[in-house]
Amino acid sequence: MAVKIYIVFYSMYGHVEKLAEEIKKGAASVEGVEVSLWQVPEILPEEVLIKMNAPPKTEVPIIEPQQLADADGLLFGFPTRYGMMAAQFKAFLDATGGLWRTQQLAGKPAGLFYSTGSQNGGQETTALTAVTQLVHHGMLYVPVGYTFGAGMFEMEQVKGGSPYGSGTFAGDGSRQPSKLELEQAFHQGKYLAGIAKKLKGEV
Repeated sequence: MAVKIYIVFYSMYGHVEKLAEEIKKGAASVEGVEVSLWQVPEILPEEVLIKMNAPPKTEVPIIEPQQLADADGLLFGFPTRYGMMAAQFKAFLDATGGLWRTQQLAGKPAGLFYSTGSQNGGQETTALTAVTQLVHHGMLYVPVGYTFGAGMFEMEQVKGGSPYGSGTFAGDGSRQPSKLELEQAFHQGKYLAGIAKKLKGEV
């Protein structure tokens, strides 16, 4: 039976979604793994999004909280707002009370990825403050650690991401994830998928 990995994200300007797509490729590279991309509902009014110059959402399907229980492994991605996850993703997690009461997500491996506006914008705090969501659900937090190898020690170029998970810098919005950031995202997907496969006993 295939190991199901759900990559669930919120992306206002496309940076997080680009990471999600690369994470999907990494997870899908593991034999016997089935990967799905999902986005959480938008909670801002259309007129506000227009003023923020946010592009239209892509055709990635919207996920309902209950669907999380169908996954064997989860990767959650979001942009940061003042060092924490964006309200859109927090609102989605706030709607998972039914799953929490029955602990349907307990024991599932989960990872985090994110985008910040600057190097000091929350590359670590965004993930660190999000871990509380996983803890209350009893999920098994799977950080990247230093398994990405030499890429974790890059000093010659600007690079997002940390031991907590893959990441990117959006800057003023014009900067897109770099080749190295995308490589870390691919690695994270492959790494978590491998762990989920082991936990399910499919190795």
